[in-house]
Amino acid sequence: MPADPRAVLTRPAPEPHRTVAYGDHPDQVADLRLPANAGPARPLVVVVHGGFWRAEYDRRHTGPLAAALAACGYPVAQLEYRRTGQPGGGWPGTLTDVLTGVAALPGLAAEALPDRVTRAAPILIGHSAGGQLALYVAATAQATVGGVLALAPVADLAEAYRRDLDSGAVAALLGGGPAQFPDRYAAADPRMLVPIRTRTVVLHGLADQQVPVVMSRDFVTAARAAGSDISLVELPECEHFGLIDPESPAWPQVLGVLRSLHDDQ
Repeated sequence: MPADPRAVLTRPAPEPHRTVAYGDHPDQVADLRLPANAGPARPLVVVVHGGFWRAEYDRRHTGPLAAALAACGYPVAQLEYRRTGQPGGGWPGTLTDVLTGVAALPGLAAEALPDRVTRAAPILIGHSAGGQLALYVAATAQATVGGVLALAPVADLAEAYRRDLDSGAVAALLGGGPAQFPDRYAAADPRMLVPIRTRTVVLHGLADQQVPVVMSRDFVTAARAAGSDISLVELPECEHFGLIDPESPAWPQVLGVLRSLHDDQ
């Protein structure tokens, strides 16, 4: 485990090839990266970043992950969205931005990167809060998603609220707790949206201090019981940020799961 697991959040990465807009707001955009190798067009991989939905965390911290995926031959889009602490972020803007962006990106990327990207439904890679958003899109707009790789997702918003993850992050997203806004939790909480029919794999490190692994265990158990096509991979000695760090020991397993999801399309 690296001395500072958070170092990946500020590690420099190559600039993206293009940035495309799926809306009028400055944060309704996505950075596109070309696959490094020549070959036929492939379905897009959309990275949905985490940061507990807060404005201080943006798509740039997934630059090393996205660049590594492109180096492995995947066309990649780093999706941005409005977040809590900025106008339009939180309920419902954060959620509707990701729904809109995921639906629009295959077409936008195919136009921007001709002959390298197909218009097929993309694979979503969501980390932490981005995992919640990826699961939400798969549950509510199944036709727009080809598969989900959820990395340490906040997959149970009500439980995350009870645990007060990141000092009120869920309350900031949805405006309060489940007793105050049951309809919002019912609409946004992956734990309440099962079954999720889209093929989904959850990866979670046993050393995660930000999002407890028990939340993924309970979510996957409930989702599978409801009929979801879902599995859980637990990674010993992996903490929260190793899942998005191409220099971490967890990276080969992350890449292996992505390959299986991509090949299944």
